[in-house]
Amino acid sequence: MRVPLAVAVIAFFGAVPANAVDFIRDVQPIFEAKCVKCHGAEKQKGGYRLDVKRIALTGGDNHAPNIVPGKAGASPLITFVSGGDPDMKMPPKGEPLDDAQLATLRAWIDAGAEWPASASGADHDPLEWWSLQPVVRRSPPGNVAHPIDAFILTKLAEKQLTPSPPADARTLCRRITFDLTGLPPTPEEILAFEAATAADRDAAIEALTDRLLASPRYGERWARHWLDVVHYGDTHGYDKDKPRNNAWPYRDYVIRALNEDKSYARFVQEQLAGDVLFPGTHDGIEALGFIAAGPWDFIGHAEVPETKTDGKIARHLDRDDMVANTIGTFCSATVHCAQCHNHKFDPISQEDYYSLQAVFSALDRTDRKYYRDDQFNARFQELQRQQRDAETALAAIEEPLKKAAGAELVELQRRIDGASKAATQKPGNPTPDYGYHSAIAPTPDVVKWVQIDLDASVALERVALLPCYDDFNKIGAGFGFPVRFKVEVSDDPEFKTGVKQFWRRHDETFMADFKNPGLTPFTTSAVQDDGTAGRYVRITATKLAPRKDDFIFALAEVQIFDAGGANVALGKTVTSLDSIEAPPRWRRANLTDGHAPVAPTADERGKLLAEREALLLGKADEPTKQRRKAALAEKARVAAELGKLPPPAAVYAGTIHSGSGSFIGTGAKGGQPRPIFLLARGQVTQPGREMVPGSLSALKFQPARFSIPSTAPEGERRAALARWITDPQNPLTWRSIVNRVWQYHFGRGLVETPNDFGKNGALPSHPELLDWLASEFRDGGGSLKKLHKLILTSATYQQSSGGSPNAERIDANNALLWRQNRRKLEAEAVRDSVLAISGKLDLTMGGAGWQDFVIERPEHSPHYRYDLADPNDPKTWRRSIYRFIVRSQTQPWMTSLDCADPSIRVDRRNESLSALQALALLNNGFMLTQAQHFATRLQREASDLPAQIDRASELAFGHKPSAADRTKLVAFAEANGLPNLCRVLLNLNEFAFVD
Repeated sequence: MRVPLAVAVIAFFGAVPANAVDFIRDVQPIFEAKCVKCHGAEKQKGGYRLDVKRIALTGGDNHAPNIVPGKAGASPLITFVSGGDPDMKMPPKGEPLDDAQLATLRAWIDAGAEWPASASGADHDPLEWWSLQPVVRRSPPGNVAHPIDAFILTKLAEKQLTPSPPADARTLCRRITFDLTGLPPTPEEILAFEAATAADRDAAIEALTDRLLASPRYGERWARHWLDVVHYGDTHGYDKDKPRNNAWPYRDYVIRALNEDKSYARFVQEQLAGDVLFPGTHDGIEALGFIAAGPWDFIGHAEVPETKTDGKIARHLDRDDMVANTIGTFCSATVHCAQCHNHKFDPISQEDYYSLQAVFSALDRTDRKYYRDDQFNARFQELQRQQRDAETALAAIEEPLKKAAGAELVELQRRIDGASKAATQKPGNPTPDYGYHSAIAPTPDVVKWVQIDLDASVALERVALLPCYDDFNKIGAGFGFPVRFKVEVSDDPEFKTGVKQFWRRHDETFMADFKNPGLTPFTTSAVQDDGTAGRYVRITATKLAPRKDDFIFALAEVQIFDAGGANVALGKTVTSLDSIEAPPRWRRANLTDGHAPVAPTADERGKLLAEREALLLGKADEPTKQRRKAALAEKARVAAELGKLPPPAAVYAGTIHSGSGSFIGTGAKGGQPRPIFLLARGQVTQPGREMVPGSLSALKFQPARFSIPSTAPEGERRAALARWITDPQNPLTWRSIVNRVWQYHFGRGLVETPNDFGKNGALPSHPELLDWLASEFRDGGGSLKKLHKLILTSATYQQSSGGSPNAERIDANNALLWRQNRRKLEAEAVRDSVLAISGKLDLTMGGAGWQDFVIERPEHSPHYRYDLADPNDPKTWRRSIYRFIVRSQTQPWMTSLDCADPSIRVDRRNESLSALQALALLNNGFMLTQAQHFATRLQREASDLPAQIDRASELAFGHKPSAADRTKLVAFAEANGLPNLCRVLLNLNEFAFVD
């Protein structure tokens, strides 16, 4: 076999002479032939390139630096291309590098990896991207009075375009009113505005804007925009889309904060760390609903423990939603793209992403107790802190004592709980058998039965059902005791004939939900005074007890007494519909074996507690005893103080969760944050190094990693992130919010991708105006109301929406704003306007959401039936912002009108036109009902049909119909009735569009 010349040279000299390797001549051709297809300008797998010097030497997602000048043996590049790592062979396809090529690369690196700048591709600084640059305040160009108009006119002049004329007063009144309140102006308000503009247009517009911004309707309107972005919903989503009955306080907080015109910095800080930065305030607690606003996997958290892989995945995805919601909402950055690898387009690393996950690592989504009265809330939070301190101190004292007491203490505690004291004891077995346990059912309405054969027909006097005890899911005493049940007697083993019933219960009720009895036996007597005879006794559970997202029927013992008081069931044969046979814990035979847990009497319990105390302190010295006594006294004092407070409220929020079953959270560890690791390829099974909390390292105005002691409360992490986001030097935050506000006033933002200011997003159409607005907003106190007024008082906003053939040829999308955009009303605005016009709008604010559905199977996986709701129910005539929002089954009528999907973050709603929308507006039960109410209102407010039609047009469109239209409308109403005419009016474009 002939040996290649290069290999022979290596064998003779040991290496290629350093001065013999030239990068352009020898190395670059190897990279181009073998590497740049996947690591070049087109693709950058692993975040790595071999056509750009800086990235080739120091870049890469997981192994940087990949080339160590002077040390080929320490360079990961050589390991990969030589096959030294079986999991990372390069190139992955095609022929590998031959020996000569490998020798060339080694020699080049050992010689210092000289790479001429002229041979490197363009290496752009990632921070050169516009959104990462500092906000620069430029003076408005020219001598135009309004600064917004100055920037807009300058751009228009560059394309030789001119703005459109001002909109008429009626159009402008409707536009401003809908924009700020989401409701139509009344005919009287339009007339007053028209009269005012005739005298002083600017003053009239300013006065109208001030009045609407002061209205509580403003917060309701703009809260809807905010809730779209943060994907708020009143159910969990995923498979078991259970209701969140305490989510609404966050929605009310947003409305209240907007109406109060909180500074934007505080608005952000409260939603991330209000409990830390503004302790004692109810806003600081309710605002944390932001962290929990998105979907939540009930099965992945409540049914799968965190120790399992699926449980880890569920919690990883939960934190991912928190991270994406936070950075996407406040900074318009797609940081969640970096969970598997460095961001492909923006300077966001995996380290950044997992540092952000570490900020939220202690949190779960659950109900948090608080008080809406700030004085109560401050007292409650202080007492909770004292309670945690007292429990921690007591645990530190008792833990060594419990270990010293050992298993004897554990058994004694079980006896105190009632699990180990039996009516009779088996020899050598200090604990009783558990009892009978049915097969598990997915819903509570599955019927289960268990039956005892007495061997002969017996005259019976009463039946006693003895409950079980099991620590599963912390249920304890009364485990599996049926919620509804019946007891029957028959001589027919199939219970088809001669069935007699034991109905009478102590509370004289039948088929009402039975509360968990603990370990107290349930006894029933026969209906007949002379007793009831039968061979077979059957207990049928018609509504099962909850276990953990499923349902069961369990009993420890069944006692059946004859007229003489003897238990004739003892030792008899038991049959059942089904059974979990897992002896000795569970089996049918346990039901008649004479063993069942019995709660100790008060006297017995006192003796057991004294025995426990003696056992616990048996080896403790006197100082330890005194410290424990003081800790117990402190715990009791705090509990007594908490008991004096009224019952607290609850909000569904991001908080520490103690929990039960699989959903334990970090509360069991004192709220200590979970360790967060950098996951290779985003896999929870491939953890790397542990991450510290932080944010985006590309921005240098603050350190990207937060210096927080490991002993600090978890809230300090969130507080650090809140301060980082609201730092005046953070360029993303202030650009993001002014762009969002601009979008809702014009239908399109200055940046058309409001959730993505990265390289995959759009460039700003007016970068100087965007920065001027951002700096004006930031430096002016972060007042959203001032920002609204600034925009609405500009001539740019007040333009008409008419077209111009010349302008459309130059700027078809109206990106330069030579006119106002004609905008379609959102689903909520349509619905609220219908109610306002019909006279049925209920303006009651706040509280639990109204429901336009009926829930089926609420205990397991709820099914939300909108078709069963009553459209004439006055409770559903409140504003749409207060609607109970379901994730899995969105409201069909609202969805047809482009309502936001609450399962995803919606930065900009679709604006579609379809036949389905016309049919929905014409035929939906809500529209039919409200059209009738609209007609009734018209008949009440106007005397004859022409006057009624004039009033209808004024209410719906803000003006009377023309003479020709009036004639057609009168004829239609005479032929089809006034309610049908109202349906037609509510289906016209003039009603569905702002202007």
